[in-house]
Amino acid sequence: MANRTDPAAKSIRGTNPQNLVEKILRSKIYQNTYWKEQCFGLTAETLVDKAMELDHLGGTHGGNRKPTPFMCLVMKMLQIQPEKEIVIEFIKNDDYKYVRILGAFYLRLTGTDVDVYRYLEPLYNDYRKLRQKLPEGKFSLTHVDEVIDELLTKDYSCDIALPRIKKRWTLETLGSLEPRRSVLEDDFEEEEEKEENDQLDGLEEEAHEKDYYRGRSPARERDRDRRRDRDRYRERDYDRDYDRDYDRERGRGRDRDRDRERDRDRDRDRDRDRDRDRYRLRDEKDYGRDRERDRDWEGRERERRDRDRGRRRSHSRSRSRSRDRKDREGGEHRKRHARSSTSPRRRDGAEENGTREEPKKKKERKEKKEDGTDHPDPEIAEANRLRASLGLKPLK
Repeated sequence: MANRTDPAAKSIRGTNPQNLVEKILRSKIYQNTYWKEQCFGLTAETLVDKAMELDHLGGTHGGNRKPTPFMCLVMKMLQIQPEKEIVIEFIKNDDYKYVRILGAFYLRLTGTDVDVYRYLEPLYNDYRKLRQKLPEGKFSLTHVDEVIDELLTKDYSCDIALPRIKKRWTLETLGSLEPRRSVLEDDFEEEEEKEENDQLDGLEEEAHEKDYYRGRSPARERDRDRRRDRDRYRERDYDRDYDRDYDRERGRGRDRDRDRERDRDRDRDRDRDRDRDRYRLRDEKDYGRDRERDRDWEGRERERRDRDRGRRRSHSRSRSRSRDRKDREGGEHRKRHARSSTSPRRRDGAEENGTREEPKKKKERKEKKEDGTDHPDPEIAEANRLRASLGLKPLK
């Protein structure tokens, strides 16, 4: 019952007025001792006495984020929702500055945009000091105008998110507010009027001096004509000297131009020679670099050919070795097979005679082939027989 909003209270910005304070902060306020003891049963009339006892402002402080009495009273005003005239009287109170700040803070939470600018902007002229409790638990010094500026320009103050309001220039363009008039504007206007009067007085004095010197005597007029003739003769002499000096300087200028052109040609030739030398040195470096690259490439090609030649030699050598090994192994295999193919038990005389006669036939064939008597051409074969009988080499 003690934490429930007044049934006669109206909803603000479409919600319960106490919901303008975050739920965590609201629960901490409900559990605070100051809220339970000092704020219980307060009304709009008795709230003023508690507001006059305030000696500092702030949101929460300490490790457990304990709310300040200022925040508890703000919560009580949201709960009981005092009338607008009472809140305006809080703001207009000049004797108690914390009562003024309490009313301004409540109006910033619940008032319209036009009311906020209309009743809070005049407080910019209040420069009284205030004590503010920081979240660390320490106190700092601030002023009433600084707190009002924070309420009008910032979105967060005393650990409470402030409702959004329109910019002042938007309300001025809509015609809801008049352009702001500063309290010091009268002083500025007086200073501007004083400066304008001083300027007008200075202009009048100059005009008076000109009128005074405009009326001259005849003697002064003769002196003036004499000075004019002297100045004319002096100008004529000056013109003659100027022409002579001009002609002299013109001749010197031609000489300077000629020397400058000669120096420019010399510099151009020097630059051309320098560029030619630079290109020649660069070509020589490129040529030497190309020769070194070709020499390295030839050396690499020679090494590659030697490596391929050595690889082919080693391959052919290994192939000849493997061929000799295979031939050797094949011969031994044939010998073992021939030796083991016929057993002594099954061997008879006919087989022995056959095996003995076969080598003889092979020898005879070889001999015939060597003599050349078996040549396909009968004439050559006959000539080879005759030469064999004489002991000569056969014809092929």
